[in-house]
Amino acid sequence: MPAHLRGTGAGRGRDISARLLVGVLGGYALAQLLPVALVAPWGLARADAVLVALQMSFAVYAAALMAAFAARSARRAWAGMAAALLASAALAWVAL
Repeated sequence: MPAHLRGTGAGRGRDISARLLVGVLGGYALAQLLPVALVAPWGLARADAVLVALQMSFAVYAAALMAAFAARSARRAWAGMAAALLASAALAWVAL
């Protein structure tokens, strides 16, 4: 049986809480950062860029939340989210 399905004690609750935190907080940060970084180089009008980034942020947030629970462990979920946030921040810095 996979490690994330074993146990029902406090360790399991901490694992779910850690995944929920990384999914909610990290997903929110990624949903704010990544669409801006991706839309900036397109050269759209400001209003169009805002609408495209807003619509893209819903998909990014949902994907980040699902990825947090699909990871093998909470530690990997945190590491993956940190890597995605760093890459998005670098891309946004270059694009803007």
